Amino acid sequence: MRLHQPAGTWLLYLPCTWSIGLAADPGCLPDWHMLSLFGVGAVLMRGAGCTINDMWDRDFDRKVARTASRPLAAGDISTFQSFVFLGGQLSLALCVLLCLNYYSIVLGAASLSLVVTYPLMKRITYWPQLVLGLTFNWGALLGWSAIKGSCEWSVCLPLYLSGVLWTLIYDTIYAHQDKKDDIMIGVKSTALQFKEDTKQWLSGFSLAMLLSLCVAGMNCNQTLPYYSAVAAVGAHLAHQIYTLDIDKPEDCWKKFASNRTVGILLFTGIVLGNLWKQKDLKM
Repeated sequence: MRLHQPAGTWLLYLPCTWSIGLAADPGCLPDWHMLSLFGVGAVLMRGAGCTINDMWDRDFDRKVARTASRPLAAGDISTFQSFVFLGGQLSLALCVLLCLNYYSIVLGAASLSLVVTYPLMKRITYWPQLVLGLTFNWGALLGWSAIKGSCEWSVCLPLYLSGVLWTLIYDTIYAHQDKKDDIMIGVKSTALQFKEDTKQWLSGFSLAMLLSLCVAGMNCNQTLPYYSAVAAVGAHLAHQIYTLDIDKPEDCWKKFASNRTVGILLFTGIVLGNLWKQKDLKM
């Protein structure tokens, strides 16, 4: 479940909060019941994703110091036991999904193929972080549909794209922790693809992310607090990239984990921006 390392759960959950927040009516707070439901779902699905990842990667994990102590890699549990545990996680996650409308149930179920296949991508492409982005940010679509009954693609697609770009940023940073081990065991990543050009790539992803957020905001009539938050996100990302030392694993972890702040900044801007809409309507 990785409950002792909640950063991944936050990074899965926050795009859901963005979408739920943007879908709120003008002048209203986000649906707190839905935020809570998605929070439970994020814990369960992040846990299921970790289980699937550990099942695929158990042979690789034994060869990497940071992951050698994981239960499957260390031999503490069997593959059969991990299947049983995964079944329990997915069953509970299904219970959460069934609380949503039919459109969202179908949309949520469609993400399972990405969850299952993502761990394979590091074996066949230097862009597994892109597939992780497609997987981890599904909530940017699902949150809106859970509130509205379907997706407004002019908002949901740029929001989803911004999340995918965000994942490319933080997971490339994360991948630099293990690049020496990855080279040794034959695992691919954007960290190995970009090498010393990493900061240039991350800067490009950041600019594209900010542009996508602006498009999403314009298409749902967002207001000053939202764009102020987007600017704050840009400043945070710029600081991350400028101060990043890709050859220091501890710094890579610190920068990776700090992305929770990025997501919370944006969610705060969405909530305040939505409340500001009511002020604009009264003027």
